Amino acid sequence: MVLVGEAREEADPVRDPLLLDNQLCYALYAAAHRMTKAYRPLLERIGLTYPQYLVLLVLWEQDRITVSEIGRRLRLDSGTLTPVLKRLEAAGLLLRSRRQSDEREVEITLTVQGAALRGEAAAVRESVMCQLALSDPEIRALRMDLNHLIERLGAND
Repeated sequence: MVLVGEAREEADPVRDPLLLDNQLCYALYAAAHRMTKAYRPLLERIGLTYPQYLVLLVLWEQDRITVSEIGRRLRLDSGTLTPVLKRLEAAGLLLRSRRQSDEREVEITLTVQGAALRGEAAAVRESVMCQLALSDPEIRALRMDLNHLIERLGAND
């Protein structure tokens, strides 16, 4: 029993699995938070939020795809994705329509304005990559490690 004011035994920082600094989940959380924080002011200048930027990345890669395909690529459910898509549509960056071949599916198409935003977004990405001060091989290796982690954690989905 530890009493108030009683000195605690120093935990071995290498062996204590519950120290904050030993938590992979915290390191990933903090890194994700810092990454979105780096993007936020740059994206605000072009009128986007980080989730909107992610949706547009998918659409710049492949236009005219379904909501479910965007959700699969971003690992988001439609309940999370739909409000983002509605805001992007209201901003004039994309159109939502029922697919003619299957009216149960909603297809997303970039507008001219949405496609044109790609150039500005490239400058945003470049700015954040400069802040990281990592080489291209280091970025590729980190991304591969993170994708491997994502696959392992999603293996039971």
